[in-house]
Amino acid sequence: MARPRQFDEKNAVTSATELFWRRGYHATSVRDLGDELKLTPSSLYRTFTDKHTLFLRALDHYRSTESAQARQRLDTADRPVREVLREWMRWLVTCPADGKSGRGCFVVNTATELGTTDEKVRQRTEAAFEVTRQALRSALAVGRDRGELSAGLDIDGAVELLFTTVLGLRVRERAGHDIERLTTAIDLAIRALGPTPAEPA
Repeated sequence: MARPRQFDEKNAVTSATELFWRRGYHATSVRDLGDELKLTPSSLYRTFTDKHTLFLRALDHYRSTESAQARQRLDTADRPVREVLREWMRWLVTCPADGKSGRGCFVVNTATELGTTDEKVRQRTEAAFEVTRQALRSALAVGRDRGELSAGLDIDGAVELLFTTVLGLRVRERAGHDIERLTTAIDLAIRALGPTPAEPA
């Protein structure tokens, strides 16, 4: 059966991303994808080769979207860095604008599900994690240069602390943990950056 004339490959990848995000890789069958994308198995294979290839495209689609959001939300151009970091971390566990709370992060979910067993997936999850680390590193460097953070702040160590906190938050958000408890962890992580130079230690 030929693909429908109105078939849009980009929209299909977006729909596949949503399905893989909800269900995970192993729990999503080719039949599930066919139903979601309104494609016969033969059309799906002809367009995307196989389930794994489509999954990689879905992961790339999600990564590009998330990276753009991270860069925007970690923009410290006109706001204090601590405020930016706190708001970003709270947004990660609430996501009020998209209504997708409780699903966690697709990249974190994938890393947890597939771990190191799939090299192509591992490369993508590690690349996504590095984007987050670099965004954090940039924000912290700006805060230090503007005098909002101590000149002696160990930026690399702070990046790892905040990044590890973020991963834990995404897992706990998916598990449905109370936002107030997660906010407590966020505030403690921000305080761990130390006092501003104008504040007493």
